[in-house]
Amino acid sequence: MSFTRHEPRLTRLYRSKLFVPGSRPDFFEKAAKSEADVICMDLEDAVVVGDKPEARKNIIGALNDIDWGDKFVTVRINGLDTHFCYRDVIDVMEQGGERLDAIMVPKVGVGADLYAIDMLISQCEWATGRKKKAGIEVIIESALGIENVNEIAAASPRLQTMHFGAADYAASTGMRTTNIGGSNADYTVLTDGEPSERERHWGDMWHYMLARIVAAARAHGVTPIDGPFGNFNDDEGFQNQATRTAVLGCEGKWAIHPKQVPLANAIYTPPAKEVERARAILAAMAEAEGKGLGAATLDGMLIDAASIRQAQVIVSKAEQIEARGA
Repeated sequence: MSFTRHEPRLTRLYRSKLFVPGSRPDFFEKAAKSEADVICMDLEDAVVVGDKPEARKNIIGALNDIDWGDKFVTVRINGLDTHFCYRDVIDVMEQGGERLDAIMVPKVGVGADLYAIDMLISQCEWATGRKKKAGIEVIIESALGIENVNEIAAASPRLQTMHFGAADYAASTGMRTTNIGGSNADYTVLTDGEPSERERHWGDMWHYMLARIVAAARAHGVTPIDGPFGNFNDDEGFQNQATRTAVLGCEGKWAIHPKQVPLANAIYTPPAKEVERARAILAAMAEAEGKGLGAATLDGMLIDAASIRQAQVIVSKAEQIEARGA
């Protein structure tokens, strides 16, 4: 392990993030009572331009008046390339009270984007005497963002989570797809052989971007989260993509519809068999260490210090979920 280490900045559950348009205040109470770990009230893509000022007022009211329980509550502001951005930050931070946990910044392309938002948040906290320090969340959804993902991950000590936005990323790179997450029938490889013997295998066109985000985020103690899956009527498709990103290292996924919340919660909860094996690894290594050994075998497989670290990740997450009763 390197002497340079960045401890995780966010240690709470983040399996499902339910988005609620700021222009639909009738949805806020339902979101607060949902099973989602995280609620994001949205001022950006889910709100048409003419409704943005009113949506901002709705969100400020919700932050002050609604009982959000133990949920992590965030607000997605408009991008730095709009004239709504500065007012979103200032009004929400100065008028929203202490309940807000984090500001989500869309379409982040360079580290300086976070520096600018951090400065606004800091000045608002100083001006109001806010006791709880607000976090920052970012969405990587452009070629520029992917190119600068390591710089972004290191840009602010407030940064807690990093998310992938597939649709805007696809648009920024000219990808020939209208899917928001999920697969594409044209993104395949063909095996060699006679024409009658060749097989076509589908690929994951989002893998590269997600792998880069996970690595950059984890290197800096930031939590990686998978973004939206557009077809909320395709439960199997959602589950398949979420399972891939969970294996890759993401801790949760967006829910753009309430029906996706239980799917995400289930997938980002470590399977019982994995938890059982992880606990068996820890027990076997503890027994080996008691005998002065640095490695052991379990079910015919070698386990060592690296195995302990892998197992601890799974057991820790399982214990966190069990403690919450979720």
